Amino acid sequence: MKYLLHSIILSALIVPPPAVAQEEEPYLFYRGRDYGSEALVNPVSLMINGGFGILQYGNLKRDINGIRFGTGFRNVFANLSHPGGSVREYGWGEFLANEIFPTSLNRKNAQYWPNYQNHLIGGGMNYVEMKEWYRFHRFPSPVVSAIATMAAYHLLNEAVENNAYVGTNVDPLADLLIFDPLGIVLFSIGGVPEFFARTLHLADWSLQPAWSPFTGTIENQGINYSVKWGLPFAEKFSLFYYWGLTGLMGLSYSPDGSGSWSFGAGLRAKELVVADDAGERRKLTTTLTWNAGIFYDREESLLWSLIVSGVSDYKVHLNVYPGAFDIGGFRPGVFWALSDNGVMISGISVAFSPVGLSDRITPR
Repeated sequence: MKYLLHSIILSALIVPPPAVAQEEEPYLFYRGRDYGSEALVNPVSLMINGGFGILQYGNLKRDINGIRFGTGFRNVFANLSHPGGSVREYGWGEFLANEIFPTSLNRKNAQYWPNYQNHLIGGGMNYVEMKEWYRFHRFPSPVVSAIATMAAYHLLNEAVENNAYVGTNVDPLADLLIFDPLGIVLFSIGGVPEFFARTLHLADWSLQPAWSPFTGTIENQGINYSVKWGLPFAEKFSLFYYWGLTGLMGLSYSPDGSGSWSFGAGLRAKELVVADDAGERRKLTTTLTWNAGIFYDREESLLWSLIVSGVSDYKVHLNVYPGAFDIGGFRPGVFWALSDNGVMISGISVAFSPVGLSDRITPR
């Protein structure tokens, strides 16, 4: 794991400085802003936020040294190399009903829900965002680079989720072979990314990932998105939706057309569990709990957020992004969280590094 951390730090050092944006295509999701959540957008932070996002579940350990990466990757590739056999063993009817088509509102049979939200819409948006990031920073072949980044991020995500399990696992088949490619195709169709960016104001409001050298845990990681759809009868108000492992719905208010206050409440995933009707199959579902939040952004780049929820870890969760405040020219991002047993998690991030530093303080 130390070699992974060394490579992450090295990658941060070799990222070239921002260049003057080229004008041949519009920039929809990445404009090189040096403040807010957009200041932390880069390929490595995407892979960390997305690859380890599954560890936000309260019953999973955040200690990345305990993840069976080798087993996870081998099992994911074993299922990808024989998709027909894996689906046949799982059951074609169950696979199509649970993973592909929205045939049930029962959460135990609704594995399709994150596929549409996070892989089709979110993944398609992240593909365009990465393509724009590579183009803005004058990397060659931004399309190829973006696709490679998305593939690496999603493979890591599936391997971490798979962890030590060995056997049939159809979740990566739906994600990697169906919804991830469809997301790229959808957001490559003329007019689609423009609709999501300009009409729905879709934005990447991911967290500020940090690593604790004291506990070996990855903290404050996760990909989140927001949309704001303007109300035709109230110019300064918009319907607001924020999602990732959570789902908040409410209103957004923009008094001056630049900064926006957003409020929402809803449900979030609490724990990842095996469905009680899984039998011999690997069929995962989630328990749910309440959550509510307040957000402030400037031109769709999130400056700070405060979320409270019914989870045991990160029950109160504050994120303040780079640019929200300035200390003698130094503009760090900070986060703070409190668990229900009094453990405090805090950390710091900077725009030039894809991973920050954090620590956990346990009450005596």
